[in-house]
Amino acid sequence: MQSDKTISKGNLDDLSAFATVARICSFTRAAAELKMSTSMLSYTIKRLEARLGMSLLQRTSRSVAPTEAGEKLLLALLPALDTIEGTLNELALAEKHVTGTLRLNVTRQAYNNVIRPLTGKFCAMYPQATLEVIIDYGFSDIVAERFDAGIRLGEKLQQDMVAIPAGPPLCMAVVASPGYLKDRPLPATPEDLKTHKCINYRMISANNIYSWEFSKEGRDLRIALNGPLTFNDPDLMLQAALDGLGIAYVLDHEVKDHIAAGRLIRLLEDWTTHFPGFFLYYPSRRRVSPVLSSFISLLKG
Repeated sequence: MQSDKTISKGNLDDLSAFATVARICSFTRAAAELKMSTSMLSYTIKRLEARLGMSLLQRTSRSVAPTEAGEKLLLALLPALDTIEGTLNELALAEKHVTGTLRLNVTRQAYNNVIRPLTGKFCAMYPQATLEVIIDYGFSDIVAERFDAGIRLGEKLQQDMVAIPAGPPLCMAVVASPGYLKDRPLPATPEDLKTHKCINYRMISANNIYSWEFSKEGRDLRIALNGPLTFNDPDLMLQAALDGLGIAYVLDHEVKDHIAAGRLIRLLEDWTTHFPGFFLYYPSRRRVSPVLSSFISLLKG
């Protein structure tokens, strides 16, 4: 009996799985993107190859690559799958039939600034969808850990990501409490901070202490400062500054109320400038799901 080599509607998931493996050239990363086990993905590809009666992928212990037949099929599949996915997304958004879970990897600051203001509206507009937010101060591989997207500052994004602005430009602020400054001279330049107790931030992704950045009249400075306290959470840095334990370097909108109330004093304001703020990012090679599309629409709206 001859193999049935026709491509039917029931084969669409198998074809999509093949296209993902062929595009990424890795079963492990493709399985993470497709949110399925590696063994199930391998079975899916073997089933497709058996149905078509031809080998689509060359497998070795170290690599995966499309065969000549696989290359031809991939060239035809990618635009077709993109068109189908785009149409399904448009239909789902138009009918408000958005389902599934949107998993986001963000810092607490990104949650407070970007996600929290949209959460109520998202839940009201898409009651069949679920929003899952994981707070992470590292820089996780969102593909390997099966996140749909992440939110970070633009300067920290990888090159192969699609990045969408998720808020206005930001500015840092150097602050200390009146109690801490009572018997100490105010710093006139960033270099003067070296004589003060500075509250540092440890970057989990790079496993190093963050250098404070300044700019004035074309002069840019990055200064590594010493101090008695180091945290990996900006909220704790702010609290330490409020407790009079040293000078902190934090986002200015997070200390605005404390400055207005006199609990903190802003220092070196003429040395701090605005920079690009938060971005929502996701892999450029991944088709956008309806639930992510709906969140992006709210973000842009």
